[in-house]
Amino acid sequence: MAQVDVYLVRAFSISGQGGNLAGVVLQADALTDQQKQAIAKAVGVSETAFVSQSDKADFQLSFFTPTVEVDFCGHATLSAFWLLHHLQKIPLGNYQQETKVGVLDVEVASNCGVLMSQSLPVWLTEFSAEEIAPMLGIDPQLIVQLGLPIQAVSTGLVDVMIPVPYGALDCLVVDLEAITRFCQQHQCVGFHVFEMNSPDEPYTANCRNFAPAVGIPEESATGSSSGALACYLNRHFGSQQAVFEQGRAMNMSSRIVTQLRVESGELVCVQVGGEGAMYKVMSFEF
Repeated sequence: MAQVDVYLVRAFSISGQGGNLAGVVLQADALTDQQKQAIAKAVGVSETAFVSQSDKADFQLSFFTPTVEVDFCGHATLSAFWLLHHLQKIPLGNYQQETKVGVLDVEVASNCGVLMSQSLPVWLTEFSAEEIAPMLGIDPQLIVQLGLPIQAVSTGLVDVMIPVPYGALDCLVVDLEAITRFCQQHQCVGFHVFEMNSPDEPYTANCRNFAPAVGIPEESATGSSSGALACYLNRHFGSQQAVFEQGRAMNMSSRIVTQLRVESGELVCVQVGGEGAMYKVMSFEF
């Protein structure tokens, strides 16, 4: 029997509170995928990251929800690199992680934050409000009046970007079974629903994320979806920096910072960042 320690980290936390819990297992080279899946299920948070050695980058990371492996996870990446620095295993600086979506850059910054590079956006199917709104329990016209598309976008994982009017986000009546069927049919991870704030507010937008098809009814911070939303807002409003709040409906508010780099009119870099905080350590025997 071998003991495996799982560190639970609050990713995208605000002053050490809130955020999105991610599990992190260090030195995971000897674990099989079946063991990783069993650990992720036992931990029970939305994703657990497993850190191994890599011959392509500084570290190799794999990500498991309680039910399946996913190719990438932003908040678990933040948690892993924050933890490596917190445990004094790496100094401040720039690193690379090998993931199933490629080798991605990660910066561990002096302000105790972690800034992650994501894949450049892939623009996928647009959907109608009449198709999407019933799954959120709102009138399709509330979406149509905004003049913004409902579109699947990926900067690592495919999420459907869904704009709703200000004030509607907290009033959603979500049909998780319908969202599961839809995501399985259209090969996407989940719904990323957002309402824009006025320019003088501290957050660009408030968000909610639903990914029941991969075992996550609602998530309090999603790094990959935030990168996709930042690209969506850049395409429609030209913005290159955005700060998102997520998790309010779960009493786990999170702060997610995004920044894009555009050169000669072309988007060349997508970065998502935030702070981490330790929650607790769990141990399992295998």
